[in-house]
Amino acid sequence: MNETQALAAFAAMSQETRLRVVRLLVEAGPDGMAAGAIGEALGGATTSRLSFHLTHLEHAGLIQSRRDGRYIIYSAVYSALAGLVGFLLKDCCQGHPEICAPAVEALTCACGCNPTLTESA
Repeated sequence: MNETQALAAFAAMSQETRLRVVRLLVEAGPDGMAAGAIGEALGGATTSRLSFHLTHLEHAGLIQSRRDGRYIIYSAVYSALAGLVGFLLKDCCQGHPEICAPAVEALTCACGCNPTLTESA
């Protein structure tokens, strides 16, 4: 991830509803959620307001959509989110891994996987 992509991602998430959407979709996993379910989870966001936020996040590359029958399903783009975290932490320790240890420890998934920070996305 380069600086321009990181700035677009941070700008997209710098609004409360959009940040909540990203966190909700991360929790939903790879299957994602229908737009209506996202609106309900956010406390009944109006369709037009939600559509605006979802489009903004999709243009930033943080979420993606797919059609499933009558529904549009949104899901997090994990590689983009990992790229954003990697962008922030790249070269964080400068040869002193104990500096980055708390950040890396915080990234340990509850499922027991061990995520790696990559420059993907």
